[in-house]
Amino acid sequence: MAGGGGYVEMLRTRHAARLLTGTLVGRLPNATAALAIVLFVRAEGGSLALASALSAVYGVANAVGQPLLGRAVDLYGQPRVMLPSAALAALGMSLFAVLGLDPLPLAYVTMIVAGFFTPPLEGGLRALWPAVLKDEGRIHAAYSLDAIAQEVMYVVGPLIITGLVALRSPAAALCVISLLGVLGALAVVTSPPSRQWRSEPREAHWLGALRSRGLLVLLGAFFCIGCALGSIALAAVAYGGEHGGDAVAGYLLSALGVGALIGGSVYGARQWAGSPEQRLRVLVAGLALGYLPLLLVPGAVWMTVLAGVAGVFLAPSLACAFVVVDRHALRGTVTEAFSWLVTSFGVGASMGTAFAGPAVEHGGVAAGFGVAVGGGFAALLVLILGRRVLTASRSRSEVVARSENDRNAAVEPGFSAGHQA
Repeated sequence: MAGGGGYVEMLRTRHAARLLTGTLVGRLPNATAALAIVLFVRAEGGSLALASALSAVYGVANAVGQPLLGRAVDLYGQPRVMLPSAALAALGMSLFAVLGLDPLPLAYVTMIVAGFFTPPLEGGLRALWPAVLKDEGRIHAAYSLDAIAQEVMYVVGPLIITGLVALRSPAAALCVISLLGVLGALAVVTSPPSRQWRSEPREAHWLGALRSRGLLVLLGAFFCIGCALGSIALAAVAYGGEHGGDAVAGYLLSALGVGALIGGSVYGARQWAGSPEQRLRVLVAGLALGYLPLLLVPGAVWMTVLAGVAGVFLAPSLACAFVVVDRHALRGTVTEAFSWLVTSFGVGASMGTAFAGPAVEHGGVAAGFGVAVGGGFAALLVLILGRRVLTASRSRSEVVARSENDRNAAVEPGFSAGHQA
């Protein structure tokens, strides 16, 4: 596929644009929650520590809820799980906006509800692509565009929040974003592909998707990449404090996003030789090497350039990881598998932020970016050590669906086909 033709062809496929747009809109509450919660708590007179605590509770609840809801989607279908969960998540966030911080225990409960019931739209969309697109090239373009769209969402989302706060109030911003989340989920689950999609029968086991050793390798690698990104966010703030303030930190993070957009656009514009597993190792190696120059911590202009370079391999790594997850998810666990990737990435980002704080305090800004370098190379090490697992656990090279998208084309050895969940 050449140039942007692959993206155009993919988006022209029936239902593709609706599913992508609905998923992005439905994910806005999750993408903007951290900022929206902080702005609301501060407007209510709460401390920054309280805002951080409530935001952390939301994030932890979300990390727990995604794979559990993903498993429910695989068992019961998308509409029966995603729409009710979207409504409950919106209810929790709206109650938080209406009731405020008093009583405080109730505020924490609303954050738990809002985070836990955030629908697994990311995993759901990636489960639908093979059945909707039915072509390896279009699926490749879809995963790349998905990764690019994530970067756009995380740039545009905060602008939407700040605009709503300026026009109305932080409470109104929480309510509007929650409503948009429900509308986005509604657009997805009322589409024919979502209503017709059924997961393959799965073997009953409490580990679910985590029985795939290949998936475990990927989760470990992307936990480390999440650590790298979380540490960069905090290190960028620390760097801004020494080189011109919060605006400089914003420039660095924006440059990181622009680099990811460029990298994702180039990666998705053509087909690549070799297996996705091998390609993922190369991309993550590029990601790790791209973080190294950040240790130089030059002036703001050059640091912004280096941040852009550091972001180039991010979206391609994500897009390739989507394909690899799709290849290693056990029968009947595809939504759950993708949801675990979201969780591992998010938890890793939180841990990276936690690691970078003490690193900056004891070793300066360069040490904070050093955490990112360590996370990048740790991810590469996990993929290298798990190379044989990734190779051995896959026998077919295509992502294209058979019925649902029969990932493994057979019941996993050691389990009876007669006992299905």
